[in-house]
Amino acid sequence: MVAQNPDTPRELERYLRPENTAGLGFDQLCGTAGAVRTGALLNAAPQILGVSLNPQIVQPGDVFLGISGAKRHGAEFVETAVANGAVAMITDTAGLEFLGDGLSIPVAVVADVRKSAAAIAQNVYGTDQRSPKLFGVTGTNGKTTTTYMIRAILDALGEETGLIGTIEMSARGQIIPSVLTTPESTQLHGVLARMAQQDVSSVAMEVSSHSLSYGRVDSLRFAVSGYTNLTQDHLDLHGTMDEYFETKAQLFTAERSERAVVMVDDQYGQRLAERALVPTETLSLDEAHPSAYWRVTELAHSGLGHSFTLRHRDGRELRARTLLPGMFNVANGALAAVMVLASGVELDTLQRALNAGDPLSVAVPGRMQVVGESPVAVVDFAHNSDALAKALDSIRPGEQGRRIVVFGATGERDKTKRPDMGAVAARHADIVIVTDDDPHGEDPAPIREQVASGAQQVLDTERPGVQVHNIAPRAKAVEFAVSLAHANDAILVAGRGHEVSQDVAGIDVELDDRVELAKALNLHGFVTNS
Repeated sequence: MVAQNPDTPRELERYLRPENTAGLGFDQLCGTAGAVRTGALLNAAPQILGVSLNPQIVQPGDVFLGISGAKRHGAEFVETAVANGAVAMITDTAGLEFLGDGLSIPVAVVADVRKSAAAIAQNVYGTDQRSPKLFGVTGTNGKTTTTYMIRAILDALGEETGLIGTIEMSARGQIIPSVLTTPESTQLHGVLARMAQQDVSSVAMEVSSHSLSYGRVDSLRFAVSGYTNLTQDHLDLHGTMDEYFETKAQLFTAERSERAVVMVDDQYGQRLAERALVPTETLSLDEAHPSAYWRVTELAHSGLGHSFTLRHRDGRELRARTLLPGMFNVANGALAAVMVLASGVELDTLQRALNAGDPLSVAVPGRMQVVGESPVAVVDFAHNSDALAKALDSIRPGEQGRRIVVFGATGERDKTKRPDMGAVAARHADIVIVTDDDPHGEDPAPIREQVASGAQQVLDTERPGVQVHNIAPRAKAVEFAVSLAHANDAILVAGRGHEVSQDVAGIDVELDDRVELAKALNLHGFVTNS
């Protein structure tokens, strides 16, 4: 159930904070934040009801945090913040230069506003005193599905739950759109305070590398943090895989987490388990890691997914299944189950929840979402090489059937992965259709050509039977894929998942892969799932 459809970011902001707060005196806030009062209004002591980094979304009673941005300083827009109801401001020394003599609200200064923002929000919203139990999931792939599975398990256990992630935020079934994979720290503390008011007991949250780099999860402590995997992505932000890893590893410290569960089926997971600074349980799907605390055994097909047993090295066992396709969803389900167990739930209690509710089969929008079954037709968010390979391997065509993939690469992001994604597609599919993803400000044609070049190289040197096509726009590419398909084939439309518009030169163009795939299947006489 959707609480409401906010028309503007300022209206959305109301749902990202508690419905009411007791308020905190500005002087008291400055004392806890280490902020020094300055300016002409030293005697003004308003009650602070909220916190905002963005002058456009300030609510009445807020303290506005004037932060230095990439191009402009937030303090330049203080008058907008005041007009929207800001009653005080905290900024840095650079921000003071933009303040006129006639400013009508008191001001305080800290050395680094972004680093202070989470602690300020924590004090205003009281999340240091009352907050739901937090489950954090990080890694390149699998964060969204794992958090959905954690929430489904907790629901089956009878808890009141919340979710914060890429697709949605929810509290006890009330859903509002997410603004980021992880909101800004001020919004995150606000929404957690709102959830606490609604008696939400546990929240499953995606923790992206961006959120760690930009301090969005500062001043939070997770009951259990989980790690999925690490593959090439976001190098436009981090530069190298080692830097990407070091950012993720920040979550697994005593400051941020009480306990951890780490998948050790890649080298980064093994490194993380060795250096984690909190009690850590390890998990593996691979027989090459017999020392892992938990192992996945007795794997068997169950519908489009798998049943499996989780066996601890001390002999304890959990039996589970997921109807979601792919071994990576076995990994996601196993991680979710062990994280809930690590939070203190009894093994027998968890087993009953897994048996009764089938929580690991929860539908996740745009994540291995089955649109049709003859041919198998799936939409997935896979947008890097590793995820694409695993998604392709997970779809099973019928006898003598072919794998058909439609995908592209995002503009203004890591360009080095484009030919590699094309090569991966050509190694794992029989028909490769390269199209546009989100070009953003780039010319889409060269992006497609860079992706197709990787596929062509595999065709020339390894798999001469592979078909490679370069087709735009994306809806046309999806329809072309279905036009080539037989009932025993399998089609994967990858890269965009739940997203409903493309960013083309700054314009949002309406497009939903699930809708386009269903339309194409119907057009060519195939049956779709309702």
